[in-house]
Amino acid sequence: MCSSAVLAFDVGGTYIKAGVVDDSGKVLEFCRVPTPVDKAKPAEAVLDRIAALARDFTLELPQVRIGAVGLIVPGIVDPATGTAVYSANLGWRDFPFAKETERRLGMPVAFGHDVSAAGDAELWVGGAKGFRDVVVVIIGTGIAAAVFCEGKRVTAGGYAGEIGQALVPAASGNGTAVLESIASAAAITHRYAVRSGNQVDGSREVLARARDGDATAKQVWNEALDALAFSIAQCVNIIGTEAFIIGGGLSQAGDELLAPLRDRVDNLLMCYRRPEILPAKLGQDAGFIGAALNARDLLVTTGVPS
Repeated sequence: MCSSAVLAFDVGGTYIKAGVVDDSGKVLEFCRVPTPVDKAKPAEAVLDRIAALARDFTLELPQVRIGAVGLIVPGIVDPATGTAVYSANLGWRDFPFAKETERRLGMPVAFGHDVSAAGDAELWVGGAKGFRDVVVVIIGTGIAAAVFCEGKRVTAGGYAGEIGQALVPAASGNGTAVLESIASAAAITHRYAVRSGNQVDGSREVLARARDGDATAKQVWNEALDALAFSIAQCVNIIGTEAFIIGGGLSQAGDELLAPLRDRVDNLLMCYRRPEILPAKLGQDAGFIGAALNARDLLVTTGVPS
């Protein structure tokens, strides 16, 4: 069994989470640094920062052998080719991240999508452990998911899991809208501000106002629940999902989110299966943990010597 440590990098729109994780899962080094912004060469700027962090970690841990790298990024990702197909926020398109990271760091690279890696972590050691047909939904500024069927994550060239772009009935009752335009944390905040004329500090404050009897906040919150329930019911009917694991910032609402969501899903389903709807367990570090686990898996499957 390999005993090498691994490097893990979780590239976000604002920060990069980076660290060294040993073969027991212990985090030996960890830091969070701003994601560099370079409109001309966005991917290269990120790689420059990653290479610098890798050098720092090597100097700080001279006694530790590092055998592989786990790297995850947002946007559309094709893990089979190691390509970041597109990122609207960070600005790259069709960039060969796996190849370029391996060239710079001289180690094999497990490259993937941030939400997919978070899903892997939840499946292996978190809230989705024990399930085979499960969807891990991350609800934050946007909404995305990792979809697992028969214990295997569906990739579809990087396009699977974009549940936030799925169509749901519009909150107005006329036509359709994409799910994350109604049910993401950012959408809840924006929709309340537009309707009430009051600026709020995030979806948590909208929920607090709903709890205190604010009719507009209640309506916005209920519309988000309705949209989420619709998408969950569709997944159950189409692919037979047995459990949904809800993570991301909105999941911090706990049972105020999950209990009414369960009721709505139950009312929508005609089929026998009723999915479990559970909270994620790994929090904001799920992606970083998933990147490390994928790097560890790469070491084992490729037989890189310790």
